[in-house]
Amino acid sequence: MGPANFSGQKEDRACYAYDATRRFYMPEAVIFPGNAVQVAQILRLATDHGFGVTPRGAGSGMSGGAIAVHGGLVMAMNRCARILSIDTENFVGTVEPGVVTAKFQRAVAERGLFYPPDPSSADYSTLGGNLAECAGGPKAVKYGVTRDYVLGLEVVLPTGEIIRTGVKTAKGVVGYDITRLLIGSEGTLGVITEMTLRLLPLPESVRTLTALFADMRQAARCVVEIMQRGIVPRAVEYMDRNAISCVKNYLGAGVLQEAGAMLLIETDGMAGEAEIAAEKIAGVLREHGAENVESASTPEAAESLWRARKAVSPALYAYGPDKINEDIVVPRSRLPEMVERIGRLSENTGLTMVSFGHVGDGNIHFNIMYDSSLPEQEVAAGQAVNEIFEYTLELGGTISGEHGVGIAKAPYMDREISPEALSLMKRIKSAFDPAGILNPGKMRL
Repeated sequence: MGPANFSGQKEDRACYAYDATRRFYMPEAVIFPGNAVQVAQILRLATDHGFGVTPRGAGSGMSGGAIAVHGGLVMAMNRCARILSIDTENFVGTVEPGVVTAKFQRAVAERGLFYPPDPSSADYSTLGGNLAECAGGPKAVKYGVTRDYVLGLEVVLPTGEIIRTGVKTAKGVVGYDITRLLIGSEGTLGVITEMTLRLLPLPESVRTLTALFADMRQAARCVVEIMQRGIVPRAVEYMDRNAISCVKNYLGAGVLQEAGAMLLIETDGMAGEAEIAAEKIAGVLREHGAENVESASTPEAAESLWRARKAVSPALYAYGPDKINEDIVVPRSRLPEMVERIGRLSENTGLTMVSFGHVGDGNIHFNIMYDSSLPEQEVAAGQAVNEIFEYTLELGGTISGEHGVGIAKAPYMDREISPEALSLMKRIKSAFDPAGILNPGKMRL
């Protein structure tokens, strides 16, 4: 690889010492492999000599999965960034892990195809990181998440073997489904060096709606009603009062109207289908008390609305210097109950709490803003997380819909996963990584 693709300099190491969680762990070195053979050489050395290796994409993760909590070597996959092929006859794309998600989406769209997984970080996150965390995004309500689009992989095991998993066809059931096991494993079982992704025809038509509500509970009940009517939009996003106010200040006046809550809804399909679905949804919205139900008049107007939605997370620091960002999921029918609990919790603690996210599939991005220099606020924030996680599980939900576990949620993992299942996970980890060198310290495995 040469010295140009390896660095032990402090300045270079610092660039790979943090992620979107704002946690900071300095690695001992950073290396930039260019292909699977080089990855295999690195991992074989790590296994033989016992040093840790942390695979890394763009560092946009929200759970600390790509930071070297025990030092060692960060393996940055920046150089493995080629779109190898786009097969328009079989609706399949083959790419390397360093390809930016939005770049791939644009490339396939130019050929009349569609890659639905669409995390908010799509403009800079990489496909390898998306697979490691099993990213979701707004379109998951209709199209599913990343794992639903991965047909096969080229993977380097911690012991240096290069294997291929899965297929390049629509079906395939030979042997264990190692592909599905690797998706969402957060880089603890192997390093993905190539992926075969399923594509869909590009929808002919897209319509974008917004609706304002007096409060978040009303909006949540309306979402449940839309889905019960058998209408499946491709996205149903929401922002609560605090999120709306924050984005207005962040992006400037006129971007959004003040309200207790806002729904951002998209429909798609063949010519005419998106329009019909949008009209039906608009009717349900008005029946349930929505104010100012509007349709984006141009693609630019729709893009402006999505830009506002994606600006929520960075804008939140106006409410405080520190943020706890959780991505709980509950069954859609239990959304009103969860929204009510968040409201009461904010009142009881006195902390600013902001929620937004993929309400169409029950995925709430729940944020607690606080000042960690004030002990009473730090304690209250930690207790609020505990209470929300307990209530999420009580409602039949999960404590992480798409952010993963990493180090941020590792202390809570045994609340959702039984001791027997955790023991099995540790045995699987040991089978893949007998020396324990790959992404050590994550998920407590």
